[in-house]
Amino acid sequence: MENLWIYGLGLIAQLFFSARMIVQWVMSERSKKVVSPVIYWQLSLIASFLYVFYGWLRVDFAIILGQLFSYYIYIWNLNVQNRWKGINYALRILLFLTPPVVITLLAVTEIEAIERLWLDVSFGLLLFGSVGQIIFAFRFIYQWWYSRRFNQSILPVGFWILGIIGSISILIYGIIRRDPILILGQGAGFITYSRNLYLGRRGWRSGKGGKVRNDGMY
Repeated sequence: MENLWIYGLGLIAQLFFSARMIVQWVMSERSKKVVSPVIYWQLSLIASFLYVFYGWLRVDFAIILGQLFSYYIYIWNLNVQNRWKGINYALRILLFLTPPVVITLLAVTEIEAIERLWLDVSFGLLLFGSVGQIIFAFRFIYQWWYSRRFNQSILPVGFWILGIIGSISILIYGIIRRDPILILGQGAGFITYSRNLYLGRRGWRSGKGGKVRNDGMY
């Protein structure tokens, strides 16, 4: 019963992640180019907030590590789009402090569970899962670096390429760990990643040799 509650939390988080991809995909199809709408980052932050707690309850550092990399980039994108400061101040503090607080609590209160995890899961598997999460999360670091160059929120081609590579790694990790939330979440993303990659590459080719286009592609 306890596992059902934990998986339920993870499922809700994944629903928010899926919703952000669907909304961004639909808006990109309508615009005929890759767009970076505010709602994409709002849904991302909500989903990541919930997913951090899911990782805590699953005692899975790979999950939390993956969220830690991207969590604050979601906030940065909302700030660039002038939406972060519009959130209630107390809620902003809560959102900002959640990842480090959860990591600290996990390290302090779940020592026995972590020790059991090391017995149940090999170091190699944890390393593989963590690397997959890092690659998957690195797409947001790349997105942040790319967007800073133009001082606007952009989802470039490299973002989708890294997403596909990282997603495959996490899917394999989830299958080995028999984690239905990881399998569901990564299995559902391939269509949107691939379609955005197509739209992004088409925008890059049509804008090659000219100025930066509205979708951020050369």
